[in-house]
Amino acid sequence: CFIIAEIGQNHQGDLDVAKRMIRMAKECGADCAKFQKSELEHKFNRRALERPYASKHSWGKTYGEHKRYLEFSHDQYRELQKYAKEIGIFFTASGMDEMAVEFLDELNVPFFKVGSGDTNNFPYLEKTAKKGRPMVISSGMQSMDTMRQVYNIVKPINPNFCILQCTSAYPLFPEDVNLRVITEYQKAFPDIPIGYSGHETGIMVSVAAVALGAKVLERHVTLDKTWKGSDHQASLEPNELAELVKAVRLVEKALGSPVKQLLPCEVACNEKLGKSVVAKVRIPEGTILTMDMLTVKVGEPKGYPPEGIASLIGKKAKMNIEEDDTITEEAI
Repeated sequence: CFIIAEIGQNHQGDLDVAKRMIRMAKECGADCAKFQKSELEHKFNRRALERPYASKHSWGKTYGEHKRYLEFSHDQYRELQKYAKEIGIFFTASGMDEMAVEFLDELNVPFFKVGSGDTNNFPYLEKTAKKGRPMVISSGMQSMDTMRQVYNIVKPINPNFCILQCTSAYPLFPEDVNLRVITEYQKAFPDIPIGYSGHETGIMVSVAAVALGAKVLERHVTLDKTWKGSDHQASLEPNELAELVKAVRLVEKALGSPVKQLLPCEVACNEKLGKSVVAKVRIPEGTILTMDMLTVKVGEPKGYPPEGIASLIGKKAKMNIEEDDTITEEAI
C-alpha cells in the first residue's frame, strides 16, 4: 500500500512548518508528502474570492485573503520539492485547477492527485489525463454513475490511475465511511488499483481499508490538532501517523497467501495436538473394520488422520490391534 501523508494547507502558510511536516511524514514511514496547489483566480471566481470569511479558522477578512495567506508561490514549491528529494520522500500536490496542473507538470511530480472537488470536472480530468502522469482520483461527493464516467474518460487516455473511496466530511464519522464501496470499486474497475482517502479520527478505519485491499492510502496529517484551520481536527499527529504506517505494514504481512495448507510454523502444534484414528475396541487380525470399532484421539504414534476415517471402513486388519492403539497403515 502506497501511503500518502496529506499536508494540504496544514502548514499554516509557513515554509519552515511545511518542511518540518515533510520530514515528519518521512520519519513516520509515509511514502509521499502531498500538498494542495491552487492558482486562485483559476480555482475561484471573483465573487467567491471577495466573500467575507469570518470563521475562527480564517487567515483573512475575505475568502480570497484567507486562501492567499495559505498559498505557496512557485518558487516555494520548488524549494519544498528539493527538500523532499534531499530527505528521500515522494513529493506531489493536488492540482486544484487546470493552471495548477500545468505548474505541477512543469515540476515533474511523480503523480497528479485529483481532489474530490474536481472528480466530476470532466474537462479538467481529460486535460490532466493527457499529461500522461499517473493519477490518483478521490471520489468524495460523487455517485457510482459519475465514477463510471470518470473511469471511461480517463482509461482510454491514461491507464495509469487509481480511484480512492472517500467521503468529504471533516471529521468523518464511522457510519459515513462506507468501506464496502472499496469492494464495489474492485468489482467495477478490476484492472486499476483501488484505495482509500480518509478524514476520520484515529487509525482503525484506515487499517481496515488496507485489509479490504486498498492499495493507496491517504490521510491528512498535522503537527498539532489544536492549530487554527478546519483540517487539523481530521488529521493525524506524528505519533498516530507512525502507528498507522506500522499497523498497515503489519496487516499487509498478515494478509499473506490465499493458499490454505499446513504451514511449517504449525508442524510442532500438529505433532503435539493433531489427532489420529484410534481403535475403540480390540480388533483381532482378519477383522473387517466398521465405524463402531474406531474413534479419534491424540495418538502416539501418529496414524491415520481423522479426515481419513471413512476410508478405513471395509478394510481388513493385518494384525491384532489392541484397544486404544493408533491405527497405522501397516496394520491395515
